[in-house]
Amino acid sequence: MAFQLIFGLAVGTAIAAIFAPMMACVTGWFDTHRSLAVSLVSAGMGMAPMTMSPFAAWLVSIYDWRTSLQIIAILVAVVMIPVSFLVRRAPALEKNDAAAPADGELQSSMSTRQVLRSPQFIILLLTNFFCCATHSGPIFHTVSYAVTCGIPMIAAVSIYSVEGLAGMGGRVVFGILGDRFGAKQVLVLGLLAQAFGALAYVFAQGLGSFYTVAALFGFIYAGVMPLYAVIARENFPMRMMGTVIGGTAMAGGLGMATGPLAGGLIYDTLASYTWLYVGSWGIGIGAFLIALTFKPFPKGRQAVPALDAA
Repeated sequence: MAFQLIFGLAVGTAIAAIFAPMMACVTGWFDTHRSLAVSLVSAGMGMAPMTMSPFAAWLVSIYDWRTSLQIIAILVAVVMIPVSFLVRRAPALEKNDAAAPADGELQSSMSTRQVLRSPQFIILLLTNFFCCATHSGPIFHTVSYAVTCGIPMIAAVSIYSVEGLAGMGGRVVFGILGDRFGAKQVLVLGLLAQAFGALAYVFAQGLGSFYTVAALFGFIYAGVMPLYAVIARENFPMRMMGTVIGGTAMAGGLGMATGPLAGGLIYDTLASYTWLYVGSWGIGIGAFLIALTFKPFPKGRQAVPALDAA
């Protein structure tokens, strides 16, 4: 128990220290094709399970878990620490704070307290929480569900790999769509599609159908996630990107913790995974409806006082 607590806190802190600052930095570097840029950086997270997980499994097959973790730690330090010095401060932060947002929006003068209490921030928090609660249960329990459907364990594990592979493509495609049609519009439609993607698992039985649903579901849920950072950049001051993206990521993390726990309780109570996926569908519809209520901050309002004064 002590190991799980310490390890969980250490890993969680490490992830938080990288994800939010990196996403905030990327959003400040691009004024055009921002959704695609954020999605491409986010795709790196999709590559990790496909590369480091097999590598870790190979290490454990040769060494004990302590030695394996030490080897991974050394490898990560050797690669990530030097590479981190290549990251540069976002150009948008070099400008005057009052002019940090490219369009000169009203919210550029907002304080941190005002940002955290704004309806836009609260809606993003709730949407991210329900979004992650929607897909985390299916992600965590799909292998066990496939085994209960008679699929061998090795084949069932490969279903998760299909989700991860499809997710890499989803991040790129959703990034392109976000640039073309708007991040909010694509996010809303993606959340609706995600809800029905989770429900589709109810109808999966054979390995082929599991692969099909996993590819579709992985493509969608991974695709929508980078769009939160893009919407944050479009609606909040650049100087607060770390706070805003960190806050929404925290809400997403809580959602990720809720889904698997709820799914396990459902299975232990009903001895069936069906209601896990039905429940995920319902939560996904909730995320879709919450996202619909998001209204961007009004733009072009800063010039009004100056005109009045003139």
